Amino acid sequence: MNFLAHLYLSGNNTNIMIGNFIADHVKGNKFSHYHQDIQKGILLHREIDTYTDAHEIVRKSKRRLHERYRHYDGVIIDIFYDHFLAKNWKNYSQIPLNVFADSVYKLLQENYTDLPKKTQEILPFMVQYNWLYNYQFAKGIQEVLNGMNRRTNGKSHMNLATEDLLENYLILENDFTSFFEDLCTFSNQKISEIS
Repeated sequence: MNFLAHLYLSGNNTNIMIGNFIADHVKGNKFSHYHQDIQKGILLHREIDTYTDAHEIVRKSKRRLHERYRHYDGVIIDIFYDHFLAKNWKNYSQIPLNVFADSVYKLLQENYTDLPKKTQEILPFMVQYNWLYNYQFAKGIQEVLNGMNRRTNGKSHMNLATEDLLENYLILENDFTSFFEDLCTFSNQKISEIS
């Protein structure tokens, strides 16, 4: 899952949310200096990723893209799934997406000095281009995919993936909806276990 899903799946604990957000930029077990709930968020992120990668629906989604994108298929599906979450946000939260996004940006900016260097580097772009809110639009997804393609020096061809999204839109959205219900149940159970 990508940023929006990880943040959403953190529940109401802001420290778990921070940990869940920074986890990709935390190597191994080098996080004992963080607040205990931030540590829990890092571990929750890893549990979510493991569950997601092993889920048959996610594997099916990846297979739809594999021939064209090879090992980048998972990254693209993560972004597509965030798109469907943003687009259907009202089905999952009573807090409007723009309000949720703004509260996340504020939280991360308030804790900026505690964030890993790589997270600090992406945060200004995330806020400036309002990634979390703009995931709901094809244009927003295209900008994210363009950026990812640049980071791979054009090798990934991820900039083309919006074509695949539009061609397979309903199928991929159905994949997301079925999977995300399972993921929410899994994540809520994990939060109960670590709280």
